[in-house]
Amino acid sequence: YGSQALSLKYLGAEFEHWKIAEWAVKSIQAYKDMHFPNDNTDYSAEYSKEWLIDYLYDKGISADYNKPMKREQIARMGEEKIRTVYNNIIATHNLVSVTNVKGKDLEITDTDKYTYILTYSFPCQDLSSAGLSKGMAKGSGTRSGLLWEIERILDECEELPQILLMENVPEVIGVKNAKHFSEWFMKLESLGYKSWYKVMNAKDYEMPQNRERCFMVSALGDYYYEFPNPKPLRLRLKDLLEDKVDEKYYLSDKTIEMFVKHTEKKQAQGCGFKEGEGYGKCISTRAGSRTDDNFLWRRSRDKGDG
Repeated sequence: YGSQALSLKYLGAEFEHWKIAEWAVKSIQAYKDMHFPNDNTDYSAEYSKEWLIDYLYDKGISADYNKPMKREQIARMGEEKIRTVYNNIIATHNLVSVTNVKGKDLEITDTDKYTYILTYSFPCQDLSSAGLSKGMAKGSGTRSGLLWEIERILDECEELPQILLMENVPEVIGVKNAKHFSEWFMKLESLGYKSWYKVMNAKDYEMPQNRERCFMVSALGDYYYEFPNPKPLRLRLKDLLEDKVDEKYYLSDKTIEMFVKHTEKKQAQGCGFKEGEGYGKCISTRAGSRTDDNFLWRRSRDKGDG
């Protein structure tokens, strides 16, 4: 949903959303809602439903984050949804599937006047210890191997973006992936970039979350960069939670009972989430799809648990 752009916004930096490459329909909608909420233009008005279906198919939109949709699947979304997806793509300057992006599509011009920042947080599933560790080797065909699409795109550019920002799980520089990360590092060096990387934890930078990520900053030319120093943690999770939440986000009593029983069962087995631990796991982006996903439990002072 464009967290890098949010960071620039919070820092008060003057910037423009130039291009993005996002193929997942839900994420395209999220990016539109987050960054272009007031763009309600019907860019699809002049096109027929059939033309729009062909356009979305050629661009390679995805419904499940794993594979592009077939033409028949797109047609089954219905005309209103098809037009919404198209409008979201145009509003967000979206190039959609990175595998279809060409260097010229980035439209990098006037680099003496503008600084272009290219961010690439390629899929982590094949790097993460929670996955199958298939890796990110060039030509491997893994999801994490999409990193090398960035190599292809940069090689196709007549003018290169001056700044590259990478973010991924710590395993990107782990033993199993060190060789391929080094290959990528040297590729950037051959293009004229100087790069710096570091594993950082959110809890060391004023956020109450135990979340490690590897960041790499690459600058085109003769520059020097230092990562920010850690800052003491002053906030707790309860400091960030809202006091009033819409009831549509509440879990049913039946669902809560299921979670409680599942937790008790796992704790009896010597595992499962326990109260009193210093840090909890990240809340899953697939919350609710598995019985061991994390949910927040609030205790009411007046009415007991709730």
